[in-house]
Amino acid sequence: MALTGRAALLAALGSIPVGILEPGWTGILAVNGPLALACACDFALAAPVRRLVLTRSGDTTARLGEGADVTLTVTNPSRRLLRARLRDGWPPSSWLPGTEVESSRHRLTVPPGERRRVTTRLRPTRRGDREADRVTIRSYGPLGLFSRQGAHRVPWSVRVLPPFTSRKHLPSKLARLRELDGRTSVLTRGEGTEFDSLREYVPGDDTRSIDWRATARQSAVAVRTWRPERDRRILLVLDTGRTSAGRVGDVPRLDAAMDAALLLAALASRAGDRVDLLAYDRRVRALVQGRSAGELLPSLVGAMATLEPEIVETDSRGLTSMALRTAPRRSLVVLLTTLDAAPVEQGLLPVLSRLTQRHTVVVAAVADPHIARMAQARGSAEAVYEAAAAAHAQDERRRTADKLRRRGVTVVDATPEELAPALADAYLALKAAGRL
Repeated sequence: MALTGRAALLAALGSIPVGILEPGWTGILAVNGPLALACACDFALAAPVRRLVLTRSGDTTARLGEGADVTLTVTNPSRRLLRARLRDGWPPSSWLPGTEVESSRHRLTVPPGERRRVTTRLRPTRRGDREADRVTIRSYGPLGLFSRQGAHRVPWSVRVLPPFTSRKHLPSKLARLRELDGRTSVLTRGEGTEFDSLREYVPGDDTRSIDWRATARQSAVAVRTWRPERDRRILLVLDTGRTSAGRVGDVPRLDAAMDAALLLAALASRAGDRVDLLAYDRRVRALVQGRSAGELLPSLVGAMATLEPEIVETDSRGLTSMALRTAPRRSLVVLLTTLDAAPVEQGLLPVLSRLTQRHTVVVAAVADPHIARMAQARGSAEAVYEAAAAAHAQDERRRTADKLRRRGVTVVDATPEELAPALADAYLALKAAGRL
Protein backbone atom coordinates (compact mmCIF):
# COMPACT_ATOMS: atom_id res chain seq x y z
CA MET A 1 0.00 0.00 0.00
CA ALA A 2 1.51 3.37 -1.02
CA LEU A 3 0.58 6.86 0.09
CA THR A 4 0.02 9.07 -2.99
CA GLY A 5 1.20 12.64 -3.39
CA ARG A 6 -2.34 13.91 -2.84
CA ALA A 7 -2.66 12.00 0.42
CA ALA A 8 0.71 13.27 1.60
CA LEU A 9 -0.41 16.86 0.96
CA LEU A 10 -3.64 16.32 2.87
CA ALA A 11 -1.70 14.71 5.69
CA ALA A 12 0.58 17.74 5.91
CA LEU A 13 -2.38 20.14 5.92
CA GLY A 14 -4.14 18.10 8.57
CA SER A 15 -0.98 17.64 10.67
CA ILE A 16 -1.19 13.88 10.35
CA PRO A 17 2.13 12.13 11.10
CA VAL A 18 3.11 9.72 8.35
CA GLY A 19 5.59 6.87 8.78
CA ILE A 20 6.42 3.29 7.95
CA LEU A 21 4.24 0.65 9.54
CA GLU A 22 5.96 -2.34 7.92
CA PRO A 23 8.81 -2.71 5.46
CA GLY A 24 7.44 -2.25 1.96
CA TRP A 25 4.32 -0.14 2.66
CA THR A 26 3.44 3.29 3.92
CA GLY A 27 0.58 4.17 6.22
CA ILE A 28 -0.71 6.62 8.83
CA LEU A 29 0.32 6.40 12.48
CA ALA A 30 -2.06 8.96 13.86
CA VAL A 31 -5.32 9.88 12.24
CA ASN A 32 -7.99 12.47 12.64
CA GLY A 33 -11.50 11.44 11.86
CA PRO A 34 -12.91 12.20 8.39
CA LEU A 35 -9.59 12.26 6.55
CA ALA A 36 -8.59 8.88 7.94
CA LEU A 37 -11.94 7.46 6.92
CA ALA A 38 -11.56 8.84 3.40
CA CYS A 39 -8.09 7.32 3.08
CA ALA A 40 -9.27 3.95 4.33
CA CYS A 41 -12.21 3.91 1.94
CA ASP A 42 -10.00 4.96 -0.95
CA PHE A 43 -7.61 2.11 -0.25
CA ALA A 44 -10.45 -0.39 0.14
CA LEU A 45 -11.96 0.64 -3.19
CA ALA A 46 -8.71 0.37 -5.18
CA ALA A 47 -8.80 -2.77 -7.32
CA PRO A 48 -6.32 -5.47 -6.26
CA VAL A 49 -3.29 -5.82 -8.52
CA ARG A 50 -2.24 -9.39 -7.82
CA ARG A 51 -5.54 -10.84 -9.05
CA LEU A 52 -5.31 -9.21 -12.47
CA VAL A 53 -4.82 -11.57 -15.44
CA LEU A 54 -2.42 -10.37 -18.12
CA THR A 55 -1.76 -11.91 -21.53
CA ARG A 56 0.22 -10.78 -24.58
CA SER A 57 -0.24 -10.94 -28.34
CA GLY A 58 1.17 -9.18 -31.37
CA ASP A 59 4.36 -9.14 -33.42
CA THR A 60 7.10 -11.67 -32.79
CA THR A 61 9.55 -10.38 -35.43
CA ALA A 62 10.56 -6.98 -36.76
CA ARG A 63 13.30 -5.65 -39.00
CA LEU A 64 15.87 -3.40 -37.41
CA GLY A 65 14.67 0.20 -37.75
CA GLU A 66 11.01 -0.78 -38.10
CA GLY A 67 8.31 -0.91 -35.44
CA ALA A 68 6.73 -3.86 -33.64
CA ASP A 69 3.37 -3.73 -31.84
CA VAL A 70 2.89 -5.89 -28.73
CA THR A 71 -0.60 -5.89 -27.21
CA LEU A 72 -1.17 -6.44 -23.50
CA THR A 73 -4.65 -7.61 -22.43
CA VAL A 74 -5.56 -6.80 -18.82
CA THR A 75 -8.49 -8.71 -17.33
CA ASN A 76 -10.03 -7.49 -14.06
CA PRO A 77 -11.71 -10.43 -12.27
CA SER A 78 -12.45 -8.43 -9.09
CA ARG A 79 -15.63 -6.56 -8.17
CA ARG A 80 -13.87 -3.20 -8.07
CA LEU A 81 -13.22 -0.76 -10.88
CA LEU A 82 -9.55 -0.73 -11.89
CA ARG A 83 -8.07 2.74 -12.34
CA ALA A 84 -4.42 2.20 -13.09
CA ARG A 85 -1.17 3.32 -14.55
CA LEU A 86 0.82 0.59 -16.28
CA ARG A 87 4.46 0.33 -17.25
CA ASP A 88 5.35 -2.35 -19.81
CA GLY A 89 9.03 -3.11 -19.19
CA TRP A 90 11.41 -4.00 -22.05
CA PRO A 91 15.20 -3.73 -22.48
CA PRO A 92 16.47 -0.19 -23.21
CA SER A 93 17.44 -1.12 -26.80
CA SER A 94 13.75 -1.75 -27.54
CA TRP A 95 13.14 1.95 -28.15
CA LEU A 96 14.77 4.90 -29.80
CA PRO A 97 16.61 7.09 -27.26
CA GLY A 98 14.23 9.31 -25.33
CA THR A 99 11.01 7.53 -26.35
CA GLU A 100 10.79 4.84 -23.66
CA VAL A 101 8.51 6.75 -21.25
CA GLU A 102 6.06 7.70 -23.97
CA SER A 103 5.98 4.20 -25.47
CA SER A 104 5.93 2.00 -22.37
CA ARG A 105 3.53 3.77 -20.00
CA HIS A 106 -0.23 3.61 -20.26
CA ARG A 107 -3.36 4.67 -18.36
CA LEU A 108 -6.32 2.34 -18.33
CA THR A 109 -9.68 1.84 -16.67
CA VAL A 110 -11.13 -1.68 -16.50
CA PRO A 111 -14.65 -2.27 -15.13
CA PRO A 112 -15.22 -5.37 -12.94
CA GLY A 113 -15.21 -8.60 -14.92
CA GLU A 114 -14.07 -6.93 -18.13
CA ARG A 115 -10.81 -6.62 -20.05
CA ARG A 116 -8.95 -3.88 -21.84
CA ARG A 117 -6.04 -3.84 -24.26
CA VAL A 118 -3.07 -1.51 -24.44
CA THR A 119 -0.47 -1.63 -27.21
CA THR A 120 3.23 -1.01 -26.70
CA ARG A 121 5.03 0.20 -29.80
CA LEU A 122 8.61 -1.08 -29.88
CA ARG A 123 11.29 0.46 -32.11
CA PRO A 124 14.39 -1.72 -31.53
CA THR A 125 17.84 -0.24 -32.10
CA ARG A 126 19.79 -3.55 -32.09
CA ARG A 127 19.42 -6.95 -33.70
CA GLY A 128 18.64 -10.06 -31.68
CA ASP A 129 15.94 -11.25 -29.30
CA ARG A 130 14.18 -8.71 -27.07
CA GLU A 131 12.57 -10.33 -24.03
CA ALA A 132 9.74 -8.62 -22.15
CA ASP A 133 10.45 -7.64 -18.55
CA ARG A 134 7.92 -7.13 -15.75
CA VAL A 135 4.63 -5.31 -16.17
CA THR A 136 4.23 -2.92 -13.23
CA ILE A 137 0.69 -1.76 -12.37
CA ARG A 138 -0.34 0.93 -9.89
CA SER A 139 -4.05 0.76 -8.97
CA TYR A 140 -5.71 3.90 -7.54
CA GLY A 141 -8.77 4.42 -5.41
CA PRO A 142 -11.55 6.75 -6.58
CA LEU A 143 -10.10 9.68 -4.59
CA GLY A 144 -6.53 9.05 -5.64
CA LEU A 145 -5.29 9.12 -2.03
CA PHE A 146 -3.83 5.62 -1.88
CA SER A 147 -2.62 3.16 -4.47
CA ARG A 148 -1.78 -0.51 -4.66
CA GLN A 149 1.22 -1.55 -6.73
CA GLY A 150 2.40 -4.89 -8.02
CA ALA A 151 4.24 -6.52 -10.89
CA HIS A 152 3.42 -9.39 -13.24
CA ARG A 153 5.74 -11.36 -15.49
CA VAL A 154 4.12 -11.83 -18.90
CA PRO A 155 6.69 -13.55 -21.17
CA TRP A 156 7.05 -12.40 -24.77
CA SER A 157 9.90 -12.21 -27.23
CA VAL A 158 10.44 -10.13 -30.35
CA ARG A 159 13.23 -11.17 -32.71
CA VAL A 160 14.84 -8.18 -34.40
CA LEU A 161 16.02 -9.15 -37.89
CA PRO A 162 18.72 -7.55 -40.08
CA PRO A 163 17.26 -4.60 -42.00
CA PHE A 164 18.41 -5.80 -45.49
CA THR A 165 18.73 -2.23 -46.74
CA SER A 166 20.57 -3.40 -49.87
CA ARG A 167 17.40 -5.00 -51.26
CA LYS A 168 16.85 -1.70 -53.12
CA HIS A 169 19.67 -2.83 -55.46
CA LEU A 170 18.01 -6.17 -56.26
CA PRO A 171 15.87 -5.03 -59.25
CA SER A 172 18.88 -3.61 -61.13
CA LYS A 173 20.99 -6.70 -60.44
CA LEU A 174 18.16 -8.99 -61.57
CA ALA A 175 17.90 -6.98 -64.80
CA ARG A 176 21.59 -7.56 -65.39
CA LEU A 177 21.09 -11.26 -64.62
CA ARG A 178 18.31 -11.45 -67.21
CA GLU A 179 20.64 -9.94 -69.76
CA LEU A 180 23.21 -12.63 -69.02
CA ASP A 181 20.54 -15.28 -69.15
CA GLY A 182 19.37 -14.17 -72.59
CA ARG A 183 15.85 -13.16 -71.60
CA THR A 184 16.50 -9.51 -72.55
CA SER A 185 17.36 -8.53 -76.11
CA VAL A 186 20.90 -7.16 -76.09
CA LEU A 187 23.87 -7.31 -78.43
CA THR A 188 26.21 -8.70 -75.79
CA ARG A 189 25.87 -11.96 -73.97
CA GLY A 190 27.44 -13.87 -71.12
CA GLU A 191 30.14 -16.37 -71.96
CA GLY A 192 28.60 -19.24 -70.04
CA THR A 193 29.40 -22.85 -70.62
CA GLU A 194 25.89 -24.29 -71.04
CA PHE A 195 24.73 -24.36 -74.69
CA ASP A 196 21.34 -22.70 -75.08
CA SER A 197 20.31 -22.39 -78.76
CA LEU A 198 21.25 -21.21 -82.24
CA ARG A 199 20.35 -17.86 -83.72
CA GLU A 200 21.25 -15.73 -86.74
CA TYR A 201 24.52 -13.83 -86.61
CA VAL A 202 24.32 -10.09 -85.90
CA PRO A 203 27.21 -7.59 -86.09
CA GLY A 204 29.16 -7.58 -82.85
CA ASP A 205 28.88 -11.32 -82.18
CA ASP A 206 32.09 -13.17 -81.38
CA THR A 207 33.11 -15.04 -84.53
CA ARG A 208 34.29 -17.91 -82.37
CA SER A 209 30.63 -18.62 -81.60
CA ILE A 210 29.74 -19.32 -85.25
CA ASP A 211 28.41 -22.84 -85.74
CA TRP A 212 29.77 -23.72 -89.19
CA ARG A 213 27.85 -26.97 -89.51
CA ALA A 214 24.55 -25.25 -88.83
CA THR A 215 25.55 -22.42 -91.17
CA ALA A 216 26.22 -24.93 -93.97
CA ARG A 217 22.67 -26.32 -93.60
CA GLN A 218 20.98 -22.93 -93.98
CA SER A 219 21.39 -19.73 -95.93
CA ALA A 220 22.26 -17.50 -92.91
CA VAL A 221 25.24 -17.55 -90.58
CA ALA A 222 24.27 -19.26 -87.31
CA VAL A 223 25.91 -18.62 -83.96
CA ARG A 224 25.68 -20.57 -80.74
CA THR A 225 24.19 -18.82 -77.72
CA TRP A 226 25.11 -19.77 -74.21
CA ARG A 227 23.57 -19.21 -70.86
CA PRO A 228 25.25 -18.78 -67.50
CA GLU A 229 25.58 -21.95 -65.50
CA ARG A 230 22.73 -22.87 -63.16
CA ASP A 231 22.54 -25.02 -60.08
CA ARG A 232 25.97 -23.89 -58.94
CA ARG A 233 26.84 -23.87 -55.25
CA ILE A 234 27.69 -20.75 -53.27
CA LEU A 235 28.98 -20.74 -49.71
CA LEU A 236 28.75 -17.44 -47.83
CA VAL A 237 31.26 -17.38 -44.95
CA LEU A 238 30.84 -14.67 -42.30
CA ASP A 239 33.91 -14.02 -40.17
CA THR A 240 32.46 -13.19 -36.73
CA GLY A 241 35.83 -12.68 -35.00
CA ARG A 242 37.09 -9.49 -33.35
CA THR A 243 37.64 -7.56 -36.60
CA SER A 244 33.92 -7.81 -37.36
CA ALA A 245 33.16 -5.81 -34.21
CA GLY A 246 34.83 -2.66 -35.53
CA ARG A 247 32.33 0.09 -36.26
CA VAL A 248 32.34 1.93 -39.57
CA GLY A 249 30.22 4.99 -39.02
CA ASP A 250 27.55 3.77 -36.62
CA VAL A 251 27.34 0.20 -37.96
CA PRO A 252 29.50 -2.81 -37.00
CA ARG A 253 31.39 -4.36 -39.89
CA LEU A 254 29.48 -7.59 -39.30
CA ASP A 255 26.15 -5.88 -40.05
CA ALA A 256 27.45 -4.48 -43.34
CA ALA A 257 28.80 -7.92 -44.27
CA MET A 258 25.43 -9.54 -43.50
CA ASP A 259 23.61 -7.00 -45.67
CA ALA A 260 25.94 -7.80 -48.59
CA ALA A 261 25.48 -11.53 -48.02
CA LEU A 262 21.68 -11.18 -48.12
CA LEU A 263 21.73 -9.33 -51.45
CA LEU A 264 24.04 -11.90 -52.99
CA ALA A 265 21.91 -14.76 -51.66
CA ALA A 266 18.72 -13.23 -53.08
CA LEU A 267 20.37 -12.69 -56.46
CA ALA A 268 21.99 -16.13 -56.63
CA SER A 269 18.79 -17.95 -55.66
CA ARG A 270 16.97 -16.14 -58.49
CA ALA A 271 19.75 -17.29 -60.82
CA GLY A 272 19.05 -20.92 -59.90
CA ASP A 273 22.14 -21.39 -57.72
CA ARG A 274 22.21 -23.04 -54.30
CA VAL A 275 23.32 -20.89 -51.39
CA ASP A 276 24.59 -21.96 -47.95
CA LEU A 277 25.76 -19.85 -45.01
CA LEU A 278 28.53 -20.43 -42.47
CA ALA A 279 29.32 -18.01 -39.62
CA TYR A 280 32.56 -18.82 -37.81
CA ASP A 281 35.29 -17.42 -35.55
CA ARG A 282 36.65 -20.17 -33.33
CA ARG A 283 33.54 -22.28 -33.63
CA VAL A 284 30.42 -22.40 -35.77
CA ARG A 285 28.02 -19.59 -34.84
CA ALA A 286 25.45 -20.26 -37.56
CA LEU A 287 25.00 -22.79 -40.35
CA VAL A 288 22.28 -22.78 -43.01
CA GLN A 289 22.33 -25.56 -45.62
CA GLY A 290 20.07 -27.17 -48.17
CA ARG A 291 17.31 -24.56 -48.25
CA SER A 292 15.07 -24.14 -51.27
CA ALA A 293 14.80 -20.78 -53.02
CA GLY A 294 11.59 -19.94 -51.16
CA GLU A 295 13.03 -20.83 -47.76
CA LEU A 296 16.49 -19.36 -48.24
CA LEU A 297 16.08 -15.69 -47.29
CA PRO A 298 13.87 -16.31 -44.20
CA SER A 299 16.38 -18.93 -43.01
CA LEU A 300 19.36 -16.63 -43.54
CA VAL A 301 17.69 -13.65 -41.88
CA GLY A 302 16.65 -15.76 -38.90
CA ALA A 303 20.16 -17.18 -38.49
CA MET A 304 21.78 -13.75 -38.76
CA ALA A 305 19.40 -12.04 -36.33
CA THR A 306 21.17 -13.26 -33.19
CA LEU A 307 24.74 -13.15 -34.51
CA GLU A 308 27.10 -10.89 -32.58
CA PRO A 309 30.83 -10.27 -33.08
CA GLU A 310 33.04 -12.31 -30.77
CA ILE A 311 36.09 -10.57 -29.31
CA VAL A 312 38.43 -13.41 -30.24
CA GLU A 313 40.96 -13.90 -33.02
CA THR A 314 39.43 -15.90 -35.85
CA ASP A 315 40.89 -19.38 -36.29
CA SER A 316 41.58 -19.27 -40.04
CA ARG A 317 42.67 -22.91 -40.14
CA GLY A 318 39.45 -24.02 -38.47
CA LEU A 319 37.39 -21.74 -40.70
CA THR A 320 39.00 -23.22 -43.82
CA SER A 321 38.43 -26.78 -42.64
CA MET A 322 34.79 -26.07 -41.83
CA ALA A 323 34.27 -24.38 -45.20
CA LEU A 324 35.70 -27.43 -47.00
CA ARG A 325 33.41 -29.74 -45.03
CA THR A 326 30.39 -27.57 -45.73
CA ALA A 327 31.19 -27.31 -49.45
CA PRO A 328 32.76 -30.63 -50.51
CA ARG A 329 32.00 -30.02 -54.19
CA ARG A 330 33.39 -27.20 -56.32
CA SER A 331 31.70 -23.97 -55.21
CA LEU A 332 32.00 -20.23 -55.09
CA VAL A 333 33.23 -19.43 -51.57
CA VAL A 334 32.55 -15.83 -50.54
CA LEU A 335 34.52 -14.94 -47.42
CA LEU A 336 33.31 -11.74 -45.76
CA THR A 337 36.21 -10.78 -43.54
CA THR A 338 38.85 -8.07 -43.07
CA LEU A 339 41.67 -6.80 -45.25
CA ASP A 340 43.80 -5.79 -42.26
CA ALA A 341 47.34 -6.94 -42.90
CA ALA A 342 48.00 -8.94 -39.74
CA PRO A 343 44.90 -11.20 -39.74
CA VAL A 344 45.22 -11.88 -43.48
CA GLU A 345 48.98 -12.46 -43.65
CA GLN A 346 49.28 -14.44 -40.44
CA GLY A 347 45.93 -16.22 -40.56
CA LEU A 348 44.33 -16.50 -43.99
CA LEU A 349 47.23 -16.58 -46.48
CA PRO A 350 48.97 -19.69 -45.03
CA VAL A 351 45.79 -21.77 -45.48
CA LEU A 352 44.28 -20.05 -48.52
CA SER A 353 45.62 -22.58 -51.03
CA ARG A 354 43.41 -25.27 -49.49
CA LEU A 355 40.38 -23.26 -50.62
CA THR A 356 41.63 -22.03 -53.99
CA GLN A 357 42.67 -25.52 -55.11
CA ARG A 358 39.07 -26.69 -54.97
CA HIS A 359 36.90 -23.58 -55.10
CA THR A 360 36.57 -20.16 -56.67
CA VAL A 361 37.20 -17.71 -53.83
CA VAL A 362 35.97 -14.15 -53.31
CA VAL A 363 37.10 -12.07 -50.34
CA ALA A 364 34.83 -9.13 -49.49
CA ALA A 365 35.77 -6.52 -46.89
CA VAL A 366 34.24 -3.35 -45.47
CA ALA A 367 36.32 -0.23 -46.08
CA ASP A 368 36.10 2.79 -43.78
CA PRO A 369 35.14 5.96 -45.73
CA HIS A 370 36.61 8.05 -42.92
CA ILE A 371 40.08 6.87 -43.97
CA ALA A 372 39.50 8.26 -47.48
CA ARG A 373 38.36 11.59 -46.04
CA MET A 374 41.42 11.72 -43.79
CA ALA A 375 43.69 11.13 -46.77
CA GLN A 376 42.33 14.31 -48.39
CA ALA A 377 42.77 16.46 -45.28
CA ARG A 378 45.01 19.54 -45.53
CA GLY A 379 45.35 22.96 -43.94
CA SER A 380 47.12 22.25 -40.64
CA ALA A 381 49.97 20.17 -39.29
CA GLU A 382 47.50 17.85 -37.56
CA ALA A 383 45.53 17.36 -40.79
CA VAL A 384 48.72 16.59 -42.73
CA TYR A 385 49.73 13.96 -40.17
CA GLU A 386 46.24 12.43 -40.39
CA ALA A 387 46.48 12.38 -44.18
CA ALA A 388 49.86 10.64 -44.01
CA ALA A 389 48.51 8.01 -41.61
CA ALA A 390 45.46 7.44 -43.84
CA ALA A 391 47.63 7.10 -46.96
CA HIS A 392 49.81 4.55 -45.17
CA ALA A 393 46.72 2.56 -44.14
CA GLN A 394 45.37 2.64 -47.69
CA ASP A 395 48.68 1.46 -49.15
CA GLU A 396 48.87 -1.40 -46.65
CA ARG A 397 45.31 -2.42 -47.53
CA ARG A 398 46.09 -2.37 -51.26
CA ARG A 399 49.18 -4.51 -50.74
CA THR A 400 47.13 -7.04 -48.79
CA ALA A 401 44.50 -7.14 -51.55
CA ASP A 402 47.21 -7.61 -54.19
CA LYS A 403 48.62 -10.59 -52.29
CA LEU A 404 45.20 -12.21 -52.35
CA ARG A 405 44.70 -11.48 -56.06
CA ARG A 406 48.05 -13.07 -56.92
CA ARG A 407 46.69 -16.27 -55.37
CA GLY A 408 43.68 -16.23 -57.67
CA VAL A 409 41.24 -14.58 -55.27
CA THR A 410 38.70 -11.99 -56.39
CA VAL A 411 38.80 -9.09 -53.90
CA VAL A 412 35.89 -6.72 -53.24
CA ASP A 413 36.83 -3.79 -51.00
CA ALA A 414 34.08 -1.18 -50.56
CA THR A 415 32.37 1.07 -48.04
CA PRO A 416 29.29 -0.25 -46.19
CA GLU A 417 26.90 1.45 -48.64
CA GLU A 418 28.77 0.14 -51.69
CA LEU A 419 29.79 -3.34 -50.52
CA ALA A 420 26.52 -5.14 -51.29
CA PRO A 421 26.14 -3.95 -54.94
CA ALA A 422 29.89 -4.37 -55.55
CA LEU A 423 29.77 -7.97 -54.33
CA ALA A 424 26.71 -8.66 -56.49
CA ASP A 425 28.56 -7.22 -59.51
CA ALA A 426 31.55 -9.48 -58.80
CA TYR A 427 29.21 -12.51 -58.72
CA LEU A 428 27.62 -11.51 -62.04
CA ALA A 429 31.05 -10.98 -63.61
CA LEU A 430 32.18 -14.45 -62.54
CA LYS A 431 28.95 -15.90 -63.86
CA ALA A 432 29.30 -14.09 -67.19
CA ALA A 433 32.90 -15.35 -67.52
CA GLY A 434 31.84 -18.95 -66.83
CA ARG A 435 34.05 -19.20 -63.75
CA LEU A 436 31.45 -20.62 -61.38
